Amino acid sequence: MPRISSDTLWELAAAEIHSREAEGGEENGGETVSERTVFLMGSKAGGKTSILLRCLDRDEPSKPTLALEYTFGRRARGHNTPKDIAHLWELGGGTSLSDLVQIPITPVSIRSLSVILILDLSKPNALWGTMEKLLQAAQAQLEKISSKEAQAKKTKPGAKHQTAVHSAGRVLPKDYPDRELVSPFPVPLLIIGSKYDVFQEFDSDKRKVVSKTLRFVAHYYAASLIFTSIKSESLMSKTKSFFTHLAFGLDRGKTMSCDATKPLIIPAGSDSFSQIGSPPTTDVDITSLHAKNPKDLWKKVYERVFPQENTSEQRELKDPAKDPQYSEPQIDAMRAQKDQELDQYKRNAAKSWKGLELET
Repeated sequence: MPRISSDTLWELAAAEIHSREAEGGEENGGETVSERTVFLMGSKAGGKTSILLRCLDRDEPSKPTLALEYTFGRRARGHNTPKDIAHLWELGGGTSLSDLVQIPITPVSIRSLSVILILDLSKPNALWGTMEKLLQAAQAQLEKISSKEAQAKKTKPGAKHQTAVHSAGRVLPKDYPDRELVSPFPVPLLIIGSKYDVFQEFDSDKRKVVSKTLRFVAHYYAASLIFTSIKSESLMSKTKSFFTHLAFGLDRGKTMSCDATKPLIIPAGSDSFSQIGSPPTTDVDITSLHAKNPKDLWKKVYERVFPQENTSEQRELKDPAKDPQYSEPQIDAMRAQKDQELDQYKRNAAKSWKGLELET
């Protein structure tokens, strides 16, 4: 009788494919197909789909993402060579569906996983909350997988494990800036600030707060950071370089810009806390904020300038069927009618049961 496994069908299928590729590598002259996974998440209606389509050179209109969507990209390394594959997952709904991170982040995908966090620069009052909740959800799932793998190795030390989870997280080079002070995200992370065309019209002091804060967060997580706009061919070209670096391992270029008056373009490892400086605040004594750590201090300063929006609305919209962006008038009207009929049925059924109880 075959052993019952707790793995999902997706994990089992992916493991089988990886196994076949390893066996068939010599038959193909040593040329094996490289497979990577990129998980995109971020601000609701922040331009995730539009950016992804542009990075894939797909000329098609973007549509609101329904919960979690999958697509893929392929790229040949050269003439008559196998095409590398990028598995691309996109989480919709902003933070309301963050529980779904467990689908793209699996023991199999984690071996070649990268995360792209897209933040809407035109809505700074929702930026920190969105960033914090999504990164926490992804990191919790990554740590959960890492913990399970470590436990499995303890119980079966001689067994071969399919996954290659780095329980201690990413290992940074010895010369990485502030190596002892940063807290690397468990997998490569790219933070994209979208809608720069709107953001550049903001007051210069507010732009400075957002820019310096995101520089700090990116460096703290050992992540890359770029500001972009789908209305700028130049910025999208640079964004595509960062994307293809994660999806296909291509060179991301050497362009860099830390000037707060221009779009930020900062590859991981190119910044430092000394260059970023202290949180931009003049109207409050930093010591009075009682921050627990540097990241908490930056959060408190940021939220004094941009009070974060109430997330109660997001909790209410946990059910995508109630989300206005997915409205379908005819279907919604029929759904409302059926809901009323169901309520009436429940009331009638309750009366019937009460009648039976009285008779007995």
